[in-house]
Amino acid sequence: MSMASSASGIAYPERFYAAAAYVGFSGSPSSSTNALSKFQNDVALLLYGLYQQATVGPCNVPKPRAWNPVEHSKWTSWHGLENMASTEAMRLFVKILEEEDPAWFSRVPESSVEPNFEIHKQKVDSLGGMATVGGTFFPDPKIISTENGGVAETQDKDIVMEGLGSVGVYDQWIALPVSGQRPKARYEHGATVLQDKMYIFGGNHNGRYLSDFQVLDLKSLMWSKVDYKVPKESTESSKPAQISPCAGHSLISWENKILSVAGHSKDPSESVTVKEFDPQTSTWSNLRTYGKPPISRGGQSVTLVGTTLVMFGGEDARRSLLNDLHILDLETMTWDDIDAIGTPPSPRSDHAAACHAERYLLIFGGGSHASCFNDLHVLDLQTMEWSKPKQQGVAPGPRAGHAGIKVGENWFIIGGGDNKNGVSETLVLNMSTLVWSVVSTVQERIPLASEGLSVVLSTCNGEDYLVSFGGYNGRYSNEVYVLKPSYKLDLQSKMIEEPISESMAAAIPLTNVSRDVELESAQDGRIREIRMDNVDSGHLNMRVEESGEHVIAVLKAEKEELDAVLNKEQLHNLQLKQELSEAETRNVEITKELQSVRGQLAAEQSRCFKLEVDLAELRQKLQNMETLQKEVELLQRQKAASEQVALSARQRQSSGGVWGWLAGTPPEKFFDYS
Repeated sequence: MSMASSASGIAYPERFYAAAAYVGFSGSPSSSTNALSKFQNDVALLLYGLYQQATVGPCNVPKPRAWNPVEHSKWTSWHGLENMASTEAMRLFVKILEEEDPAWFSRVPESSVEPNFEIHKQKVDSLGGMATVGGTFFPDPKIISTENGGVAETQDKDIVMEGLGSVGVYDQWIALPVSGQRPKARYEHGATVLQDKMYIFGGNHNGRYLSDFQVLDLKSLMWSKVDYKVPKESTESSKPAQISPCAGHSLISWENKILSVAGHSKDPSESVTVKEFDPQTSTWSNLRTYGKPPISRGGQSVTLVGTTLVMFGGEDARRSLLNDLHILDLETMTWDDIDAIGTPPSPRSDHAAACHAERYLLIFGGGSHASCFNDLHVLDLQTMEWSKPKQQGVAPGPRAGHAGIKVGENWFIIGGGDNKNGVSETLVLNMSTLVWSVVSTVQERIPLASEGLSVVLSTCNGEDYLVSFGGYNGRYSNEVYVLKPSYKLDLQSKMIEEPISESMAAAIPLTNVSRDVELESAQDGRIREIRMDNVDSGHLNMRVEESGEHVIAVLKAEKEELDAVLNKEQLHNLQLKQELSEAETRNVEITKELQSVRGQLAAEQSRCFKLEVDLAELRQKLQNMETLQKEVELLQRQKAASEQVALSARQRQSSGGVWGWLAGTPPEKFFDYS
């Protein structure tokens, strides 16, 4: 931002001296000489160091020898600024004061502002009362008082009413001259657009989570704070629903309401929570969801696809990286855990996601704990299959914490960091051709080269605008930037644009008049004169007309060639469709055959099962027969033994004689009782 225009509508040197007078540093102190005492010690010391840096320059005085804690702290604060430019020190001095005491300027007498900056005023006046912001001219801002006693800047009435329409240049980031009390600087906040208003919720500042809710009217370019209400969760409980400070969450506009999904908080819940804000009643409420919700996380991506939210990745409360996939049906508020096929992206957070043609989810970049990524992954939401397509065009560098916004078929990627520096270029990806291009490049210290910034899409007078807020690149930002994209990114228009430029270069000889005349090509092939100096106008107009006719002829010839190419491609496309239809027919036949084979296989499996059952029964019977056979053999042996014993007994009885008598066994005749 130029020194001629500040966040509060007055040139930094003048506003700086007013601020210095207010806190008591100026040579002409105001009635608030002791105002510095109300600041905390670290803030007071930082203000002192910035004042010395702005008025004296880098610290060249030796470190105090005497052991005085106050003097040592003051010297350390000043010396720590090293070679910071005086204008930057002025800007930071004013910014810190406005954060600590937003209404300070209303209490400063006009006599306290140093009068010795007429040279700076002349520089501003030399631009015709215009201040430059990002290379674009804006009217010199006016100072107005706000309701809370603070100061806000505005523009001329017609400029304010135009809002985003005041931006006339394409493909350049412009710092918006907003009014009202700016939100606290932050990053990792949530942002969305609803009814021509950009809402900002939560975020991170100095490691502290925020819970404020801010809104920027994109028509009047005025900031205001939303005083929201939080109702009770249910009639069964008297405890109100808690909207706790958070960062790394996702803000989504849905049916004239705003949804806040997931995010890091000081006391995280076990699972992802979904909160809803109703602008009609200015009320936040916790939504009840069904199914199995994902575990609590932050830094995830949440993409609106039709009536569903698709969540990927992030970092859980234990700082473990994730690459899981979940879908929330907004009509039934039911979570679904998706197990996609293919190779998913590696676990990551702070990536960007967008949906193309309501079917393909694109994931780009992000980071782990050690590195950043520049890979592109695509998920087919119909087949739930991951793929990693080949990227074309300008190779994007690794980054995390970037912001992405879709405009038609174009996906704009803004900011981010690579663990070393902020990424300064704004990229655009044609999601149909997967071709990367560079839209613009900013300086590394500009807030756009930051991590954790937000980007939203707004439409004004039928044209699209990208609006960026916040971010962190060594400093926390609360600046608002806007870019008016010129990309139509229609494939046919891209084919036509390149031949036009080549034919212009070949058809118009500008050897002698290139320094005096600039020509511009319109889409209909006509040549329009822009500037003419020290050249015979009649001769030049004749040459322009002749060149224009020649260019038209060349363009017609190229158009015929393009039509022929297009017809050829259409014919080829028709052939491919026919082949696809034949392949689908074959696929149907093969599917039927496969189903028939599967039926036969099922019948054979059933018959095989029956045979196995019969075989088991036969085996059981066989085992029983073997047991019976063994018992029969045993009985047979016992019978044979009995018969042998009986035979032996009869033999002894028949051959007993005298010896038998002597042995005590008389002959049978002695036992004849007849």
